[in-house]
Amino acid sequence: MKRAQSDTLGFVPQKDIVYNKLLPYADRLDDESNEILSKIKGNLGRAVQLREIWPGVLFWTRKLSTYMRLYGRKFSKEDHVLFIKLLYELVTMPRLEISMMQGLARLLINLLKKRELLSREDLELPWRPLYELHDRILFSKTEHLGLNWFPNSVENVLKTLVKSCRPYFSEAATQEMLDEWRPLLCPFDVTMQRAISYFELFLPTTLPPELHHMGFKLWFDELINLWVSVQNLPSWEVHLVNLFARLANDNIGYIDWDPYIPKIFTRVLRSLNLPVGTGQMMVPRYVTNAYDISHVVLWVSSLLGGPSKQTQAQLSGLFNSITSFFHPSNHGRWLMKLMKLLQRLPASVVRRLHRERYRKPSWLTPIPDSHKLTEEDITDFVQSMMQPVLLAMFSKTGSLDAAQALQNLALMRPELVIPPVLEKTYPALETLTEPHQLTATLSCMIGVARSLVSGGQHYPEGPTHMLPLLMRALPGVDPNDFSKCMITFQFIATFVTLVPLVDCSSALHERTDLTEVEREMCSASAEFEDFVLQFMDRCFALIDSSTLEQTREETETEKMTHVESLVELGLSSTFSTILTQCSLDIFKVALEKVFNFATTNIFETRVAGRMVADMCRAAAKCHPAESLKMLVPHCCNAINQIAVNEEVLNEEELDKEFLWNLQLLSEVTRVDGDKLLPYRSDLVQILQLTLHLKCKQGYILACNLLHHILRATALIYPTEYCSVPGGFHQPVSDYLPIKDWGRPGDLWNLDIQWHVPSVEETSFSFYLLDLILQPELQRLQRFAKGEQEMSRDDVLQSLTIVQHCLLGAGSLMPPLKGEPIPELVHSMVNLDETTLYTGMEYDKTRENYRDAICSVMTQLLHYILEHSEDDTKSLFSIIKIISDLLHFKGSHKHEFDSRWKSFNLVKKSMENRLHGRKQHIRALLIDRVMLQHELRKLTVEGCQYRTIHQKLMKDLLRLSTSTYSQVRSRAQSVLFTALGTYNFCCRDLIPHVLEFLNPDNSSVTQQQFKGALYCLLGNHSGVCLANLHDWDCIALTWPAIVRSGLSSAMSLEKPSIVRLFDDLADKIHRQYETIGIDFACCSVAKQLMTTGNPFPEEPVPSEEESDEGLNRQKVKNSEAVEKYKGLIGDLLDCISNRNMPWKFEHIAIGYLSLLLRDDHQLPPPAVTFFVESLNHDSLYVRKVAISAVAGILKQIKRPHKKIPVIIEDKIVAGDRPDNQWLQYNSNKLPHTQEDWDQCMFVEKTHWGYYCWPRKLMMYAPQEEQPQQNLSREEMTEREQIIFDHFSDPVFINQFIEFLSLEDRKGKDKFSPRRFCLFKGLFRNYCDAFLPVLKPHMERLVADSHESKQRCVAEIISGLIRGCKHWSFSKVESLWDVLCPLLRTALSNITVETYADWGTCIATACESRDPRKLHQLFEMLMESPVNGEGGSFVDACRLYVLQGGLAQQEWRVPELLHRLLQYLEPKLTQVYKNVRERIGSVLTYIFMIDVNLPLTQPTSSPRISDFTERILLKLKPLTEGDEEIQNHVVEENEVGEQDERTQAIKLLKTVIKWLIASAGRSFTTAVPEQLRLLPLLFKIAPVENDDSYDELKRDAKTCLSLMSQGLLYSDQIPMVLDVLEEIAGSSSWHARYTVLTYLQIMVFYNLFTVMSDQKAVNDVRALVIKLLEDEQLEVREMAATTLSGFLQCNFLSMDAPMQGHFEALCKTRLPKKRKRELGSVVDTIPSADLVRRHAGVLGLSACILSSPYDVPTWMPQLLMDLSAHLNDTQPIEMTVKKTLSNFRRTHHDNWQQHKQQFTDDQLLVLTDLLVSPCYYA
Repeated sequence: MKRAQSDTLGFVPQKDIVYNKLLPYADRLDDESNEILSKIKGNLGRAVQLREIWPGVLFWTRKLSTYMRLYGRKFSKEDHVLFIKLLYELVTMPRLEISMMQGLARLLINLLKKRELLSREDLELPWRPLYELHDRILFSKTEHLGLNWFPNSVENVLKTLVKSCRPYFSEAATQEMLDEWRPLLCPFDVTMQRAISYFELFLPTTLPPELHHMGFKLWFDELINLWVSVQNLPSWEVHLVNLFARLANDNIGYIDWDPYIPKIFTRVLRSLNLPVGTGQMMVPRYVTNAYDISHVVLWVSSLLGGPSKQTQAQLSGLFNSITSFFHPSNHGRWLMKLMKLLQRLPASVVRRLHRERYRKPSWLTPIPDSHKLTEEDITDFVQSMMQPVLLAMFSKTGSLDAAQALQNLALMRPELVIPPVLEKTYPALETLTEPHQLTATLSCMIGVARSLVSGGQHYPEGPTHMLPLLMRALPGVDPNDFSKCMITFQFIATFVTLVPLVDCSSALHERTDLTEVEREMCSASAEFEDFVLQFMDRCFALIDSSTLEQTREETETEKMTHVESLVELGLSSTFSTILTQCSLDIFKVALEKVFNFATTNIFETRVAGRMVADMCRAAAKCHPAESLKMLVPHCCNAINQIAVNEEVLNEEELDKEFLWNLQLLSEVTRVDGDKLLPYRSDLVQILQLTLHLKCKQGYILACNLLHHILRATALIYPTEYCSVPGGFHQPVSDYLPIKDWGRPGDLWNLDIQWHVPSVEETSFSFYLLDLILQPELQRLQRFAKGEQEMSRDDVLQSLTIVQHCLLGAGSLMPPLKGEPIPELVHSMVNLDETTLYTGMEYDKTRENYRDAICSVMTQLLHYILEHSEDDTKSLFSIIKIISDLLHFKGSHKHEFDSRWKSFNLVKKSMENRLHGRKQHIRALLIDRVMLQHELRKLTVEGCQYRTIHQKLMKDLLRLSTSTYSQVRSRAQSVLFTALGTYNFCCRDLIPHVLEFLNPDNSSVTQQQFKGALYCLLGNHSGVCLANLHDWDCIALTWPAIVRSGLSSAMSLEKPSIVRLFDDLADKIHRQYETIGIDFACCSVAKQLMTTGNPFPEEPVPSEEESDEGLNRQKVKNSEAVEKYKGLIGDLLDCISNRNMPWKFEHIAIGYLSLLLRDDHQLPPPAVTFFVESLNHDSLYVRKVAISAVAGILKQIKRPHKKIPVIIEDKIVAGDRPDNQWLQYNSNKLPHTQEDWDQCMFVEKTHWGYYCWPRKLMMYAPQEEQPQQNLSREEMTEREQIIFDHFSDPVFINQFIEFLSLEDRKGKDKFSPRRFCLFKGLFRNYCDAFLPVLKPHMERLVADSHESKQRCVAEIISGLIRGCKHWSFSKVESLWDVLCPLLRTALSNITVETYADWGTCIATACESRDPRKLHQLFEMLMESPVNGEGGSFVDACRLYVLQGGLAQQEWRVPELLHRLLQYLEPKLTQVYKNVRERIGSVLTYIFMIDVNLPLTQPTSSPRISDFTERILLKLKPLTEGDEEIQNHVVEENEVGEQDERTQAIKLLKTVIKWLIASAGRSFTTAVPEQLRLLPLLFKIAPVENDDSYDELKRDAKTCLSLMSQGLLYSDQIPMVLDVLEEIAGSSSWHARYTVLTYLQIMVFYNLFTVMSDQKAVNDVRALVIKLLEDEQLEVREMAATTLSGFLQCNFLSMDAPMQGHFEALCKTRLPKKRKRELGSVVDTIPSADLVRRHAGVLGLSACILSSPYDVPTWMPQLLMDLSAHLNDTQPIEMTVKKTLSNFRRTHHDNWQQHKQQFTDDQLLVLTDLLVSPCYYA
């Protein structure tokens, strides 16, 4: 087939859409596609060479993407490569407008989608242009200033684009990328996130094995070690995980992951954020930065298999440990994640299996045999997943995830998956009380249907379940339970689609070659007939019950309720599926039954009638000849008999029987057209009788009949959807249908039966049109000319008939004729429409009824609008007709969309992802071919805009601005569709719309005004006229919208109009993207025009043409600039109009702010306007102006020259000799001019930490930079405007006055916009404005009002950042001014303003060399905690200092040391707020001390030295063994307090530090924390009591956070040693807390601990030791802990452990001595009682560890336990509790659990569990 095709095409297509070959007119498609492709190649190449991006390139790239939608990738390989290269160059053009870039990028992604088509040899793409594009847009330097507007979707488009191009980057790319981004890897800086996300996005991982040394081997060790050593989940860790997942998936078998597997699984488990233990604190970061489940799944599924099998073991461990979370009784925010994991993992493994076993080999690296999944691997995987999946079936989130998981698992191992699901399904079908169980199990059965029915060698008994399931599902068709009904329909339909319903029982006698299972299937198939009949009875009952609501007759509800329409749909599609799959014998019985039901009853036509008619239609569709023979004559006779009586036809309310028969007839005629021909005379006679009935319901049914007859004879469609081609009508001896159960359709032998209209059918259609449509059109025309009177009802009736004729025969009518409208746009490329052949040869000799209807409708419309505009029903009808005249060729877009959707849903629910290769059911494949045919009919891209369209659109516009709102809104939606269809028609229409908004046009009504506004607004999906990306259009619409404020029709009293203007402004602001002003172009285009087949006919452009193209481009660019300036001028004119209402002034100012650009400076008048608006009365205007002026300052900034510096380096991160000069050193600060000149300032904090860039760009020396302090004469015009205003003291007074007003009390924050404004002023004008501003600053600083303080903070941060390039002397004098100001400010600081000052200093220090800011730092370090002004001021000073130092990261070790030295003696603070602040500051001081790979020990302060010093001071607390109590008096007493009190104060501060650093640092200093751990256990709070003092609460929080920490494997033994030591403590609180700590620590490091056998044994020993503790609470906690460890399979219940507990239980208790009265009861438990209690607790822990099932060992343990029911307390209590818990958790499924016990055991149990009766 391929070869034959490549001969006709002249090339071998890359990959075309196969469904095209199955269309009835497939033989014409090769020529058609060749013609279109050659046009695309020629015109696209031409347009690029002529530099005509718009409209040429855009027009033809759209054609290319439509071509791909219709034909797939039907072009040769060399064309494919050329298209990609051309688009790649277009997309990466630097000045390309963003919306064009997105459109082209989407097409490029589509061209690159199928990786296997082009190998690395065929195509290589450079990575740098993409990186530059990405960087320019996503990290735009001007977007935040409002100089660029990007759409929200751009980020995803760019990411997808990089993903698609990634496989084709050159082999050297990896090294180049590492060189580019490694210098950014500074973990304390935001650049880390940026670098790692670039790595994740760009690094290629699909290089062939021989190139691995140039690929991932360059970075793998470096990055994986970084990942392993990071402990606190920073936001960039997610990107690393995504990168590793992709790497693992692309290189299965080439990387040894084994050493990392326990770490991977531990982190995956942590990432699920499951709740463990009680009262657990969550680190918020763990939730926000958790791993993305889809990448986790990819990683895990890529690690499976291979020689070591380690992954599967860990995966089983993972599922064992989280299984109980899937139980339906558990619910939480973590559940969605677990369900996602469950649903995605099997799908991912299936995808991998498909890749290993079934996928066509391509250039991508194959998986080596050693690492392919073996049968055993698959079995293990499926088994490990079954338990959680079966629990999840009944989850609160619904059963959908479980159903998808089961579908994929059943593909791999049906014999393991389906039986347990069936076990749950059969009981669920029996039960009546739990409908939820039924819906859940049925939806899971639907998922596994295909695997069940097709059986196969592993699961041959599968098909035998099919009939019992179907029969038992029937009661689900239940009128009282809607959801049950729907799922039952879906269930039956799914199974029936897969199985031919043929009675094969006769084969038992005739054939001897059947297997046992086949014999069983044959005998069962005898029940099929019974099933079909019972199903019909159920449906009839359903229909009867919906008829019972007789109220319908009275109430005029035309529509069915939503629920009823869904049931109707379910019923009719299920029934038609059943009949399609029936043998002829069963069909005849069914037809008889449905015929009797339909003809012996009379139904109302709204609900029941529709359902019955649907069932009849289903029968007629399957076997038209047999069905029509019974139904048509019957209906015709019934109608004729009633109609004998003449009066009937004029009745308002028709006879029910008449209506019912008409309805039935109209539905059963929706069948294969040529089967209708024998009845044509009867049908025509009925039509003539009924089309002009008086009763509306009657004539509408008649119109439907007409519509259906026309459709049946005029359209192309498949006539059968049986699951086997040819149907099941052969005798059983030749053909055994059971062999076809579950068989997929064969794409190459589909054998579709098409209905293609024959000559006879076409002439019948035209006969009907002549007979019926012609007279109606004549009547309407006479009426429109005023020659004939017609009542409104008659007009409506005529219009309805016309409309149905058009709907029925639309495909026979050629499109409207008309002359193309010239001169809408100028182009040097041809912009013709392409017409597709859709199987219709139009008969040119006949009258074109489309034109006829069109001309009558225009006349009628004008007549109605003139004479009876309130006849809205007729207008609705006309609007619908116009819409169909324009677009309808036999199918509607919305119907197509919903069919496409449902096709995809069905495909998903029944597809076989394992084998792939389009193995769908035959009916689905036929449906897909039909959809392809419809797609061709609906493709109307780029239609030519002709005069006739222009006329109709003006009519639509007139309707869109008419009096009645409903007419307007319907007309508008048709108009919007039309606007999207015809090329460039918007330009023609906009002036007409704007006429209505023109204030000079006084005749406009309010309705017209509103209509016009709606036309501009557009609907949510279509074109928005107000915002076309084109200067011509915007220059018209925006000023018009603003001017409409002066129109007489505009009234701001009407809320609807106000809302419209708000929506318009909002939509423009949301959708506006910067429009390009200049365009340039590229070089591959010529090749495209001169290579390959099909050869383009267009000539390569000559020199002259190319020159003209260049000229046109220049002209176009200069025109764009002119229009840009003109638009701004227009808007400014509007604003300056005094009568303009404020609302419109605001709208205009909003538009102006959108017009700021980074490639074109704003015209001076606009600059003046914005600067003056800074002092406008309106707050909104001031806000816009502040942003705008900041943007303008950026536009006029003079560029600073940079020079490269090259520094040698090696890869080792951290503090090294070669980056020491960057650090702050108080002996080498630039105090003089020459020091300053020699100092090399590096502003960005990350340079030099990890490694140096190849070329570090530094600022050139001062004398080469632009001159500072220009005089006014040297400035440009724009600079002068700003200079004049800001030098004017009056202007500044007013400006500062406004800035220091409060906006919303208590909600205001430091404003980055204002900061940008001030930064720009001081950067561009140096210190020119300082003298004017200084007095204001001094005044504001002294005022403690928050708004005043905030204002001065914004100015100061702008000043400090703006003085980057000032000369030394200016900077010195600046600091002389600033330091006193800041001192005053810090002493006046208040609760409301300390955050603003923190932001101010942090903003000022960001990306600045610390040596430049030395005065600031020295001032802040003077004495932060001096007690002056009280504790609050101290805390605030620390906060402000911390803000500055944190921005400097690793470059100020000296300052950090000084600060630490200063703070250490002050750690014994009394005040809580200062303690908390110090804790936070300490976190930042030690932040730099990280334990990352390749990193030098830091020269900043280190935690270990600090801990040593602290422990010395805490000695008084460590020595004793008593608990630490908080008995500190809160006042600072005069005398020295004792050492212990001082130590407790110190400890409080230390705890604050530990809490603060839990979520912030990158690595945890575990060894140091462990030395402090015993102290925390001594505080050891146990009871959950909030009245506790701060010390206990903090200790509890701290322990909770520390126990969740991620541990390295070498740290686990250290922790266990400390815990064992504390478990020997004399305080029972401490021992109790050890257990709670242990629970969380083990679960959060599960796999890491489990991989160390000694650690597991130590934990077990520790827990068992504490089970025998003397304190009751500790024993009980130990039991809970043990039960938890058993439940998550960390420990297993082995024989020695069980023996140990049983032995303990048998400990003899001392007899109770007979006591004398009044003697003291001995309260101290003897050691024996403790041991016996320990044994009982141990057994109880084992029982409670499996709450949802009964393992084999459990019955015996329960018996052992029951023996102790009468022991002394506390044993009796424990036993009772255990038994009641057992009863609670096993109650739900007791019927199943019972089976595990013997009868004797059950007797004992029942005695124990049933409470004794007290009345016996």
